[in-house]
Amino acid sequence: MTGLPRSRRRDLLRGGVLVTFGAGLGVVGFAEAADVVDRKLPLRGGAASAVVPGRPDLLGNGRLEANWFVPTGRRIVALTFDDGPGPDWTPMVLDTLHQRGVPATFFMVGERARRHGELLRGRLAGHEVGSHSWAHHDLARLPVEEAYEDLARTHRELVAVTGQEPRLLRPPYGHLAGSTLAAAVRMGYQLVLWSQQMREADFPDDPAGQARRIVADVHPGAIILAHDVGRRERLVSLHALPEIIDQLRARGYEFATVSQLLAVRR
Repeated sequence: MTGLPRSRRRDLLRGGVLVTFGAGLGVVGFAEAADVVDRKLPLRGGAASAVVPGRPDLLGNGRLEANWFVPTGRRIVALTFDDGPGPDWTPMVLDTLHQRGVPATFFMVGERARRHGELLRGRLAGHEVGSHSWAHHDLARLPVEEAYEDLARTHRELVAVTGQEPRLLRPPYGHLAGSTLAAAVRMGYQLVLWSQQMREADFPDDPAGQARRIVADVHPGAIILAHDVGRRERLVSLHALPEIIDQLRARGYEFATVSQLLAVRR
């Protein structure tokens, strides 16, 4: 980027994330500068952990995409659920999605998939599975080989449990730095974050309020973050899910998996 005017370089760095390995470059789903500042999109971890001198083979094809949303005028959004599967909430989410005929993307933790895989048997038709690491440790703070082994182990488990080959990674805590990037590019993954999320602390015991907030803030191409495992206060978002779906449909929105949403861009 040294050939760009200073003001342009500043705008690029404020407006999105440049993910580069060698000559490869991925810039997808630029957010407004204010969004980057306000939401404090996390870019953590030691960059040096992703550098292995003399080992370009550890960086796959040298190209990686990071996606917060898909720029489109079409009214289409992707619902995503992190941290599962778990016995308490995952079946409830799957029931709601099945009743309303809505696809979603589940970013699963490998260790939980191993323990609770039976919850998913015969229930993922139309849905997509992505990786969320083995045990939700911060990949950005691991040595590059450990981060890769974590994702490779998770990948094998998700294939065995779900029958799907993950192609997407949502890194734990959304951290984009250090070994996360090197491991993801070696796995051939695309990185997926989010442009909207459930904010349970703002709506304690108020599913209708949560639904209104999501619907009011939605935009075409949004990737919406929720969780199907976690603290009890997160339940308010899952209880709001039927109303969110119904209200978005009433406004002309369609639902897609993340990969289907990315295909709209292409």
